[in-house]
Amino acid sequence: MSENTERIECLIIGSGPAGYTAAIYASRADLKPVMYTGLQMGGQLTTTTEVDNFPGYPNGTDGTMMMEDLKKQAERFGTDVRFGMITKVELSDKVGGIHKVIVDDSKEIEAESVIISTGATAKYLGLENEQRLIGGGVSACATCDGFFYKGQDVVVVGGGDTAAEEATYLAKLCKKVTMLVRRDEMRASKAMQHRVMSTENLEVLFNSELDDVLGENVVEGVRVVNNVSGEKHDIPVMGVFIAIGHKPNTDLFKGVIDMDDTGYIITEGKSTKTNIPGVFAAGDVQDKEYRQAVTAAGTGCMAALDAERYLGSLN
Repeated sequence: MSENTERIECLIIGSGPAGYTAAIYASRADLKPVMYTGLQMGGQLTTTTEVDNFPGYPNGTDGTMMMEDLKKQAERFGTDVRFGMITKVELSDKVGGIHKVIVDDSKEIEAESVIISTGATAKYLGLENEQRLIGGGVSACATCDGFFYKGQDVVVVGGGDTAAEEATYLAKLCKKVTMLVRRDEMRASKAMQHRVMSTENLEVLFNSELDDVLGENVVEGVRVVNNVSGEKHDIPVMGVFIAIGHKPNTDLFKGVIDMDDTGYIITEGKSTKTNIPGVFAAGDVQDKEYRQAVTAAGTGCMAALDAERYLGSLN
């Protein structure tokens, strides 16, 4: 090994609930894990101001504070948490093989096991005020944030199954839900379309797109444009839910690790094992169904246990 190469037992890539939970379990198992956080330390949850549905916080907590709590707990047991980005990987396909990664295009790490917890990124439209008000009324997760809009009017952007599910979920909590569908029909399954259309307090605006999000510090309304007539009108709402999909952060592993057609890592059965021996995947990077902090944490635990058993089998 060169002076710029480091050999470790367990490398964790990513620092959301999955990564930190994996770190807690791996460090308690004396695997001496090293975590590289990525550019967004703490992951998606750091963009959420209030977390009310994670067990153990009876009064709720702030997303950034929660991630800091998890980080401190991981470090308490000996996890080496480092700010840095994995820029290249060379994974061995042999049992007991050494996996090589490059950090920030310079440092080389050789790892006996790797836990991938790089998460997924919610897709947004890219509007200036939409980005500015994320956490101030703009959200990409109804099950995470819908509770805060009880009795309020909200907008859901999207026309697929995810948007339909988010809209019908919100309709149970909110006074009125308006769906903005950019085409003249929904892409959602017929069953989901029927559910949407049969929900009394849910209105669908076809050929409609989000033109702007209104409000200074919090969302106060949206400007909607009809993409056929070009006409614009404002709708007063308290919340805007963007439901146009997620992109798993797996580009680094394409062509090496088995993925589905949308880029989510495929794991074996009820385990976190990938098709590469000694490489495990946890959290939203392999979960497109639930995408919750608590389920991500659960798979982080599983990944660390899988890694511990894998390394133990080599001795």
